[in-house]
Amino acid sequence: MKLTETQEGTIIEIFVKTNQPEFRITISSEEILVSSTKEPVKGRVNKEILKELAEIFHAKVELISGSTSRQKKLIIKGLRKSEVERLLHNCI
Repeated sequence: MKLTETQEGTIIEIFVKTNQPEFRITISSEEILVSSTKEPVKGRVNKEILKELAEIFHAKVELISGSTSRQKKLIIKGLRKSEVERLLHNCI
């Protein structure tokens, strides 16, 4: 799992699969896989990911890089790495 703690919060690296039947997060030792129900058109996937992760973490989530890529970096504002790990494991 690729998580990096910063002064602003925790940076999380994810891999996205689009057009899936349900929104889901799967975690392996190597990566965090996010299954999105949306098509990759006009930022719909990014909007869904930001909305769903904000609900999971109860914090502001911003896209840092990868707006048009399946590999994305996001920052979870105000949360420590240990808290992000705990919440991720609780949601799967």
